[in-house]
Amino acid sequence: MKKQVYISVSTDPIKEYQKVVEYAKSLQGIADFIHCDVKDGKFVSSKNFDAGLVNNINQNCLTMLDVHLMCSEPMKMIDDYLKAGANIITIHYEAFSDKNDIMIALNKIKQAKALAGIAIRPETEVKDIKMFLHDFDIVLVLGVEPGASGQKFIPSTLDKIVLLNSLREQNDFKYKIEVDGGVCLENVQELVNAGGDILVSGNYVFKATNRKQAIESLKV
Repeated sequence: MKKQVYISVSTDPIKEYQKVVEYAKSLQGIADFIHCDVKDGKFVSSKNFDAGLVNNINQNCLTMLDVHLMCSEPMKMIDDYLKAGANIITIHYEAFSDKNDIMIALNKIKQAKALAGIAIRPETEVKDIKMFLHDFDIVLVLGVEPGASGQKFIPSTLDKIVLLNSLREQNDFKYKIEVDGGVCLENVQELVNAGGDILVSGNYVFKATNRKQAIESLKV
């Protein structure tokens, strides 16, 4: 049986507030998720929209919202994004100086009946988050340095996906592996074969003449 691959389309290539909402609406029934990249200008150098935009998307679109908090203080932001309608909230391992707070954040997300994700930057190893794998619904692996759209995929990311898939099989963990950054037609088969379940696409879908066709082409 063919593996189920989900496509989470990123809002990142769009800079104008209202155009993000229009883009999300146009993808309804086509994308599996809308990937809302949230940047605070501290965790990454760039800064973009807030929970108000996620709420606006939620009010105008039925697609599930996959909120990725690239923020230095995620604990202060989780409630706002839950209220805005996030179906998935992914926090960064590196954003927590006290790693015990990761479980507090996880429980806050799950108590609101949303899915909880943990993300790692390219320099972070899988072993650093091993103790949390049992509890999270999604593990997001960044294939590029966070903060800018359109970067090239870092090849060592593939090793992390293979390892996460192996740990999942060995321990009967239930998390989905999400890959964000540098996903394209040339590497999609490799990513899925390695264990990727959810693929985040920014420019590939955004720049496509036929966006539905572009999304389908990633579901190998």
